[in-house]
Amino acid sequence: MKNIARLLQPKTLTIFLLLAITAVVIYGFAAANVVPESGAGDGTGTVSGYTISNIEYTLLTADPTKVDTVEFDVAATAGADPAADVRITVDSGTTWITCSNVTTHWTCDFGAGSEPSVTAISDMQVVATQ
Repeated sequence: MKNIARLLQPKTLTIFLLLAITAVVIYGFAAANVVPESGAGDGTGTVSGYTISNIEYTLLTADPTKVDTVEFDVAATAGADPAADVRITVDSGTTWITCSNVTTHWTCDFGAGSEPSVTAISDMQVVATQ
């Protein structure tokens, strides 16, 4: 009976009530942390947020052993907005090329003197964001 009487004292009840209120407030803030879906992704194969298709390489006219431009389509998936920034690398991330677009069709121009050789391209990584 002594222990129950001690638990029912105003001081103990006040501390318990403050802890309960704090727990409810913390839970409410945590439940409000909702991150909206976005169209950012990075990876090999199908990338979350965007699908890359219709990849076309254009060879350099003066030296057909080098690639002048790469073109492809970027389609938003999973409710993402259209891509606003697209970049590629063909050398495992050493050099990144910023691409330009007309609607969903993107063109990546390597620029004079920086065109990679066809044999040096073993893979292409695309990073697209809203």
